[in-house]
Amino acid sequence: MNQTVASLIVRRLALTVLMLLIVSLIIFTITNLLPGDAAQQAMGQAATAETVAALRQQFGLDQPAWLRYLHWLAGISHGNFGTSLSASLPVSELIAGRLPKSLSLAAITTVVSVPFAIGLGILAAVKQGTLLDRIVSLGTLSLVATPEFLIATFAVLIFAVKLRWLSALSYGGEIETFNQFLRAYAMPVITLCCVIVAQMARMTRAAVVEQLRASYVEMAILKGARPARVVLRHALPNAIGPIANAVALSLSYLLGGVIIVETIFNYPGLARLMVDAVSNRDIPLVQACTMLFCLAYLILVTLADLCAIVSNPRLRT
Repeated sequence: MNQTVASLIVRRLALTVLMLLIVSLIIFTITNLLPGDAAQQAMGQAATAETVAALRQQFGLDQPAWLRYLHWLAGISHGNFGTSLSASLPVSELIAGRLPKSLSLAAITTVVSVPFAIGLGILAAVKQGTLLDRIVSLGTLSLVATPEFLIATFAVLIFAVKLRWLSALSYGGEIETFNQFLRAYAMPVITLCCVIVAQMARMTRAAVVEQLRASYVEMAILKGARPARVVLRHALPNAIGPIANAVALSLSYLLGGVIIVETIFNYPGLARLMVDAVSNRDIPLVQACTMLFCLAYLILVTLADLCAIVSNPRLRT
């Protein structure tokens, strides 16, 4: 790795840290602008003014906003997200019980969608201009333009109501059999994969098509190289950087879809926890969940940029 690449990577990582600080400030400001009183919501309408005031003092809600932000920022830097107002439990404890389930859903979706999307994108690029390419392009474009909740609704109508193959809800109990695994993950994964595969396949196709139009590929064809060798030995290695970028960016869209999918299918993950926290006006829990989603998004986008930097041939030479 030369000095130019190292300098670009350091600057990109520094920009990520700066963006995370800005995001934390935005999250703290927006959550504190929500209408109503968090202490009153936690105690209920029957609570006395003295009880509400004591709770506000206990959680530091009577302090200035800038001081509360500094305390909150110092806490999350050490993994302390505060105490849930509705559950009276540490926020980190609530998140620890839900985060593995969301990570499992994201991991299964990634394992299913990435190989299929990359293969579909490469196949469409190789068959550029054919009927197969037009079908793939039209299908992926239609899925990208379709919101996740509509895909989830059609999935329930087809697989749960019409065919009765799967359950319309996803329960978070212990998984011991393959049928329990399908009951917990099939419908959410199907919904998420539709959007992820469509986005990733389109970006992969564009990256491979760009390489197939390059002059070195034309030279390889003129020398008599077979089509399979042209794709695998010449075009594909140079498209790894853009493909990795496409994978990272497509997976970043997974975060928004998880919130909708977990709510629709009653999946007990982190997104569902955040939705419940919003309805209960549990500010510390909302702030923590939102920060984790933003952190995951920034990590994926940063990895995409780092892949683009490292795979740039001009920087390598």
